[in-house]
Amino acid sequence: MSASDSRELDRVCEEVATALFEGGVEPPFAVTSADFAADPELICADRYWRLRFLDRPSIRTAAACSTWLVGHVSRDHCTEVLEKWSLGYAFITKDSVESALELSQAVEEIVGHDTAAGDTAYFATLYHAGKLRSNFWFDELHQFLDASLLALAAGVHRQAPLFTALRSFAAFGSRAITAEHARGLLDQAWSSPERTRHVVDICLNGIQAASPFAGHGELLRDRASEAVRDHPFDHIFHFRLASGQHMVRDHDAALDSINTALRHLPALGSRGSHKLLQEQYLAKRDAILEGRLRAELDAEHAQRLADQEDRHRQRWEQLEGELRRRGEEQEKAMREGQETARANHVRSVELVAVFTSAIAFAVGSLQVTLTGSFSLRDRLALIGAWGAGHVAFALLVVGGTWLITRPRR
Repeated sequence: MSASDSRELDRVCEEVATALFEGGVEPPFAVTSADFAADPELICADRYWRLRFLDRPSIRTAAACSTWLVGHVSRDHCTEVLEKWSLGYAFITKDSVESALELSQAVEEIVGHDTAAGDTAYFATLYHAGKLRSNFWFDELHQFLDASLLALAAGVHRQAPLFTALRSFAAFGSRAITAEHARGLLDQAWSSPERTRHVVDICLNGIQAASPFAGHGELLRDRASEAVRDHPFDHIFHFRLASGQHMVRDHDAALDSINTALRHLPALGSRGSHKLLQEQYLAKRDAILEGRLRAELDAEHAQRLADQEDRHRQRWEQLEGELRRRGEEQEKAMREGQETARANHVRSVELVAVFTSAIAFAVGSLQVTLTGSFSLRDRLALIGAWGAGHVAFALLVVGGTWLITRPRR
């Protein structure tokens, strides 16, 4: 269908829906598909109930819509239409959350005319829960789903993956509930064989809106990657994927994902919320670019610090080497000085010993020469023996000094 045909179809359907609404008549035709872009009966019904909810955004209107849906939408497409309408109409009327008193007054009427399966209560529960979800009232949503009479009246539908996904959304955002419990609900809804596109959307929305916890970004990135594989043209899932990649600082991949989300957004023909979504995606793109630039600046700063540390380390190593070399030189000079001083002391002792022996020898020889009645031969022998003794004494002193002062290991 061309763009002009699509606009013409929207115009005609809007006129028919307005006429039905103003005439107080519900759409009399049956809906046999879930094609919100090309099925004229579904588009007319969608426009009609949109006007009804905008005029009176209450769970009574939700109950009337549920009754019409069960009687006019084929069973094969009932779940898709039910989930889209309940959550979509909740979003456009999120500024009109009903009070506890208004809910209690309307619940009696709904439960009294509901089927045994609780279909009407289930639709009304999703509608009111969708309002709380759109306003990010996590604790109120948790309390409503767990304890309200309307939610309890949904019966077997409380086990539906969409109901569990909403509980997971509330648990992720509430500070009174642990992340482990929220992840348990998430896994239960995610692994359900009846998981729909809306279940995936609420699960990812809950992860993204959660209070920070360990592995937060990785969980959103991994689940959004799986959603993109199953729904490659869904701009919302590409946006969630970009958010997860941004949280784990994979900026290049996040930029590719948000660009893909922007590229798919116009192709889907979203109306009304197109501008809001586009602004949201562009804001995320700016945040990703800012984070990417900050990461580059941080990397450059870290590199400069590393280079500076390398230069300081090299300089310090040079200083250590210079100090070590100077220390070794000083130690060597001190060692040489000590050895020289020790050698000088030894030489001094040896010189004193030799000089003392020479003086003693001279004095003794002079005394032998000048006194006594010895013959020349005897005097020479006595002087020779005296000299030999002093030589032996000097050698003994020098040898002993060397033995005592010799270098040892």
